[in-house]
This record gives sequence, C-alpha cells and structure tokens, in this order.
Amino acid sequence: MQDNYGHLQPQDIKLEEAVLGALMIEKDAIDRVSEILEPESFYEKKHQLIFTAIRQLNIEERPIDMLTVVAELQREGTLDEVGGAFYISQLTGQVVSSAHIEYHALLISQKATARALISYTSDIQTKAFDPTVDVDDLMQEAEGGLFKLSQKHIKQDYTPIAPVLQDAYKLLKQAAAQKDGLSGVPSNFYELDKVTAGWQKSDLIILAARPAMGKTAFALSMAKNIAIDQKIPVAFFSLEMSKVQLVNRLISSVCEISGEKIRNGQLLPHEWGQLDYKLAEMKDAPLILDDTAQLSVFELRTKARRLVKDHHIQMIMIDYLQLMNATGMHFSSRQEEVSMISRSLKGLAKELNIPILALSQLNRNLTSRDSKEGDGLRPQLSDLRESGAIEQDADMVLFVHRPEYYHIYKDAHDNDLHGKAEIIIAKHRNGATKDIRLDFKKEYARFQNEGSDSTVVPLPGEDGVPFRPNTKSGPSDDAFSYPAPTDTPF
Repeated sequence: MQDNYGHLQPQDIKLEEAVLGALMIEKDAIDRVSEILEPESFYEKKHQLIFTAIRQLNIEERPIDMLTVVAELQREGTLDEVGGAFYISQLTGQVVSSAHIEYHALLISQKATARALISYTSDIQTKAFDPTVDVDDLMQEAEGGLFKLSQKHIKQDYTPIAPVLQDAYKLLKQAAAQKDGLSGVPSNFYELDKVTAGWQKSDLIILAARPAMGKTAFALSMAKNIAIDQKIPVAFFSLEMSKVQLVNRLISSVCEISGEKIRNGQLLPHEWGQLDYKLAEMKDAPLILDDTAQLSVFELRTKARRLVKDHHIQMIMIDYLQLMNATGMHFSSRQEEVSMISRSLKGLAKELNIPILALSQLNRNLTSRDSKEGDGLRPQLSDLRESGAIEQDADMVLFVHRPEYYHIYKDAHDNDLHGKAEIIIAKHRNGATKDIRLDFKKEYARFQNEGSDSTVVPLPGEDGVPFRPNTKSGPSDDAFSYPAPTDTPF
C-alpha cells in the first residue's frame, strides 16, 4: 500500500513471518512478546489473524504449535483466509529458533507505530487545510491524539531490586538527616506534617471540600508557607481565578489586611506600612502563577515539564480538577474524561517526581445526608465528584471541613469550634488517616496552626521594628520599585 507521496507504508513482511514462525516452534516465546505486540502491529491482514489465534491459545493455556494454530483458525473460520494449513507450515519451516524474537517484535511494533503516526498526521493535515476548523482546537486534538498513541506503546521495563534498594536507602538517610523528620515538601502545618512527613515526591494529593469551606484559601495558605516562608519553588495553576485575584488573596493572608480593604484600597496608615513591608518579602518568592482558563491535561504536562526544568519547581497545585479537560480525545461521558485527567495527573507526578496537589469538588448530595451531631455533614470519600477514579488514583485524599459554617460550635468534647477548621485525611496510601485541627482567619482567608502567633509586622514606634514605617495615608512611592522578572515561564 502506498500513500499520496508514493512511499510504501512502513512494514517488514519477512520479520512478521519470522516472529509468527518462532511463536509456533518455541513453547514460551509468546510470553516474551505479549507486551510488545498486538494483532494490529502486523501489516498483513492474514498475519493479524494468525497472531490473534496464537494469543487466544495462550489465554486459554493451550499448547501453541502448527497443529493447534491451524485448528484454532479452522474453529474461527479464518483458515482459508490466511492461506490454509500449507501457509502455516511454511511459516514454521522458515525459522530455526526464537533467539532474536524480542528484537524482531520490537521492530514490528515500531513500524506499526510509524503507520499509526502517518495515518493520524494525515488526518490532522487534512483538517489544517479546512478554513472552518479552529486552529487552537486542532492543536489540542493533535496533542491529545499523540499522547494517547504514545501511552499505547509504552512498555514498562522490569527493574531488579538492588538499585531500587539503593534509592530507598538513600532517601532513608536523607530523611534521617532532617531534624524535623520530614522527607517531603513541608506544608508548615505542623500536625499535618507529622502525619505526612511532608508532601512526598510522585504523590497525587486530592484536596476536596464543599463550596465556601475554603479549599482555595487552604491551598494558597500552603503556597504561602512553602514558597514565601521557605523559598521552595511552587507552581499554582488556577482555572477559576485570575492571577491578580490570587495575589490579592495572598496579600490579604500575608499582611493580615481584610480582603475587602485590599479590593477597595481603603487602608489605614499603619496598614500601608504593613503592606509595603510584606510586599518586599513576597516579591522574591519562587511562586509561579498560571491562570489559563480551560487548561487541558496536555497543556499542563508541557508547562509542568518546562517549569521543573527551568525553575526547579518542587510542587504543583491545581485549582481545580473538574475545570480541566482532555481536549483532543473522545469520551463517552464526563466521568470517563475526569478519570483520564486523574490518571494523567498521577502519571505526571511520577514522571516529574514531585508532589501534585489538585483541588476537587464534592457531590451536592453531601448536605442531604443525616446531620445528626454534624457527622452527616462531614465529607466522605464517596462524595468525590464525577469519578471514583479520583479516589483510586490519589495517594492522599484530604477534606477541608469547617463545622461552624453549619452552625456547629462545639465538638463532642465540648471544645469551642469558632474559627476552627478540620483537615480530614481520609485516604493515605503510605501512612495514617487522621483529623488535623487548624485555626481559620475568615477575614484574611488564611489557615494557620492552632494558637500560632500573628504574622503581622509590629506597628510603627514599637521596639525592634525591622522596617521604616509608612505613616502616609497612601501607598509608599517605592513600594513596587523592585525590578520585574526578566524571564517569563510561559
């Protein structure tokens, strides 16, 4: 078969014959190629049918030889289509051993991939010539199709235990060297870090909550703790809020100035001083923001790779999972698409070897449950919205729960719940599940350790003030005099 350019489709009939012949003369040969080849890997239709028969015999744990393959083809009614028993005997007569069968199978698979690429890119090329097709949508479709094709032909290599033991021991020694016992990225929420030992590399962490519980505020509080306080590079992808809105919420949280004042600019003189001082602290933080709307999982993968390479990002946060898409791939339902997104996020965390925290919505039926003593309002794993695959793919699932939102002001031990939030660790693949209590400062949309001191800078005139207070009724002239970044990540 030739394409429009007069080229032959990638193929090697002799190799196909050699592999099929080897599969019928050596007992365990099929086990060596079963992860490499599929019926569609073969160019010749009759070879596809023969391999299908061989694979069926293997599934049924029946012997594989010339006679059994002929019998299986006869049973399926395709023996004449492949050239009869004579052709099968020719295949086995051409091969002496299966010594190089894996290498030959790999070559056949590569040629099949090349044919699939030719077919797919030809379709994309045809659509690119169509003026009615949106180019951005076509780019997404092309990327999605190529991603799906690459995933189909990935073969996971086996690894002996020795090098893995070395890696595990190295990590163990690194953890032992840490005085705080943390082996991952610390959230700086102390009780949470005790349970998690920090956010671990390659983990997918799902943070879920009902609307108004503060899941975005909790994620931003962590971004502040990690990137601003500890100078650990973090990338925050917001599909719901703009970059300016995110920064305004960060300013409110860090400076302890109410969000309303940040929006209307009606700050008191000492608050302008606080703002100037804290902005100087925030401007050098290795926090990268991206507010791309309708971000696809394929765009995220491309951007994340570049961020890790160029900016040494050590954690990615996504707000939120249900607003992402897998454009370019076709799904029978939104649930199936969310499952694909969830699997891709876990795969990306493993590939980049960093933790990824993705925010998620909960089903609306949460509030319809029995609310006896408030227990019915506590989120559960079954409340995760749109896909059970989210729970399956996640290494950790956390819920943000604020009882006072439901007018519950005392817990079972008569403790005051005003201004309190619970971080419920509902799933922890490598550790314990536990409820962590934090303080929630609603006016600043900030979560902090229970009983922690205020982060507000001292007022002007107090001893030890580390900055020149601004006593004007407006912003300092040099508040934003620092140079703009010289490089843009996107």
